[in-house]
Amino acid sequence: MNSPDDLPDWDLDEQIRIPASVVPMPAAAHGSPRGRRVMVGVPGLGWRGDLRGDSPVVQGSRTYVPVLPEIEWYRAEAERVEVFAPLVPIDRVWVESIEHSPDGPPSSIDLISRLVSLDTPAKRTPVAARDSINLTGKRLIQTPAANETLPSDRRDLRAVTEPYTSADGDICVRVSGELDWYRWAWSGQAPRTLKVPIHLLWVE
Repeated sequence: MNSPDDLPDWDLDEQIRIPASVVPMPAAAHGSPRGRRVMVGVPGLGWRGDLRGDSPVVQGSRTYVPVLPEIEWYRAEAERVEVFAPLVPIDRVWVESIEHSPDGPPSSIDLISRLVSLDTPAKRTPVAARDSINLTGKRLIQTPAANETLPSDRRDLRAVTEPYTSADGDICVRVSGELDWYRWAWSGQAPRTLKVPIHLLWVE
């Protein structure tokens, strides 16, 4: 059996810190969804994510949430432009929230353990980036290294590359903030990126 001194850095970090999962909560029971990542859908049919909500509006006797694709949300906020936001009934909107008491990733990733109910959107459990393929474009979480004292995990990141070996011999992924990621699409301006060791990254 390996002692802690024999384990690679990423195994040590994994034992110390696993990011909290994302749990969709009904928008009607949540605070204002303005600026929050949301999901829309119909129980029994399916769900769509990578959206952002705005402040609810009331029309007649019904409450609606303006919902935009994330790229349109970021463009509207960064460029101060008006964008069209479809109104979705509030009972078909869920706000992505961070779980307060994370229970860590499941012990098994077989098909049976992944089965979900179609009544609500499923919880998103983080997966270690080193265990995921096709990272480019995926939502990432960066956790602090074992010797760092960052106040919290960094979210709202996107992978810009697949894993590669850096000049220092570390296995890394280059990441960007989501605003830069989406600005790259609407303006062609290449994002600012950061090299992060893969053992500190999780797919959200």
